[in-house]
Amino acid sequence: MSAFEAYCDIEGSIKGTVLIEEPMARHTSFRIGGPASLYIECACLSDINRSLEVLKAHSLPWLIVGKGSNLLVSDEGYKGAILTLGQEFKYFSFPDESQGERQLIAGAGVMLSNLVQDAFRDGYSGLEFCVGIPGTFGGALYMNAGSSTEWMGSIVDSITVLRPEQGLVLYEGRDLPWQYRKSGIPMGEVIVEGRLRVKKGHLSSIRAKMEGSLKRRRKSQPLNVPSAGSVFQNPEGISAGQMIESLGLKGFSVGGARVSDVHANFIVNNGQATAADVVALVIYIRERIKEEYGQELQPEIRFVGFS
Repeated sequence: MSAFEAYCDIEGSIKGTVLIEEPMARHTSFRIGGPASLYIECACLSDINRSLEVLKAHSLPWLIVGKGSNLLVSDEGYKGAILTLGQEFKYFSFPDESQGERQLIAGAGVMLSNLVQDAFRDGYSGLEFCVGIPGTFGGALYMNAGSSTEWMGSIVDSITVLRPEQGLVLYEGRDLPWQYRKSGIPMGEVIVEGRLRVKKGHLSSIRAKMEGSLKRRRKSQPLNVPSAGSVFQNPEGISAGQMIESLGLKGFSVGGARVSDVHANFIVNNGQATAADVVALVIYIRERIKEEYGQELQPEIRFVGFS
């Protein structure tokens, strides 16, 4: 069955939009990537269910993505469907303390930056460490986003997912096997909502913590050039960036992909990088680290469309 046949079955049967052969360079922070066979923006739960039903019938693989802030998509693209969450997943609300509530409730499609800024404006503390982290709330939950000392898993009360062919499932935050950059949510399940524990704080202290976090990120990360964030996970007890920098690899490039001069665990796109350039640079760095340190660096970015 072809992607075009699946497109015909989905188009007009969902509230959201369906694009065929959509360049993924338009949807990743790396600004790299060939076309996805289908790109589906799901406006609501029924859109997700309908899309997955058709994709299964046509034996097409699929992935759910947020804003593509940690993706490297192959130059050949992805022979399947990319699903993303639309408007009805971009809600959030803060606790009604008159009712004794202590939870921030948000749809997985809302931008994390919007959530952080609105929490600050409403005087809620708990999300300051997220300032400057790109992407959606759902992506931050799935990846257990955070800093070296604070992360999403520490404030998650619960996560609601859509489990294909079963429906909505609630995970209690305390029951998930949180790890470094991992929530434990299985692939193939779609995060649709999260609830976080927050508390009222003083605006001045919230602002100071946010400004401090943002200042550190701006100083230590190449925020103004296309990248996919940290390329490698930090091995226990040591920084991947420090290991790479110790080998003199800051500024080293392959084609249009370059090890950042600001932070060695970032690979940046100079505007002309291909996915093949990035992969070649990743392989080279891993080989050099293996030779020097005897360690196998594990990627933190997701590779999509590679065999």
